[in-house]
Amino acid sequence: MSDTVYSTSYDDLTVGQSASQTHCVTETDIQLFAAVSGDNNPVHLDSEFAAGSRFKERIAHGMFTGALISAALACKLPGPGSVYLGQQLSFLRPVKIGDTLEIQLEVLEKLPRNQVRIRTRVINQQGKAVVDGEALALAPDSSQAVRMPAIPRFARQD
Repeated sequence: MSDTVYSTSYDDLTVGQSASQTHCVTETDIQLFAAVSGDNNPVHLDSEFAAGSRFKERIAHGMFTGALISAALACKLPGPGSVYLGQQLSFLRPVKIGDTLEIQLEVLEKLPRNQVRIRTRVINQQGKAVVDGEALALAPDSSQAVRMPAIPRFARQD
């Protein structure tokens, strides 16, 4: 099933405007991200190795959290038709399997040529920031309703 998502044009964006979305981190997320990225660091995939690490258990890839920010920008604010130009990230706390993350976006500044500076923050279920940063995006020329395709479903084939 696909949803209709509304993009916000550069002209319709306002400083202080915000949006958020949530995501619960699953084992499948970790497995698929490792497969797609090629990052098979054992702190993400090997429970025994991770138990001996500073984290004491497996953690999600940092850039998996970055990918959640990318998805929020593309689907929430400014939304479909926007272009992700850059990102500064600070990883503050580890993200673990089972964490429920809230990806928060806030328009900080409208720049020339449809560029927008957006605060990007990811909060865990305990209300603690796990990632903080700023993105630069190119907002779409016009606001529109966009019917989003369904997210592809995959099965591991080992």
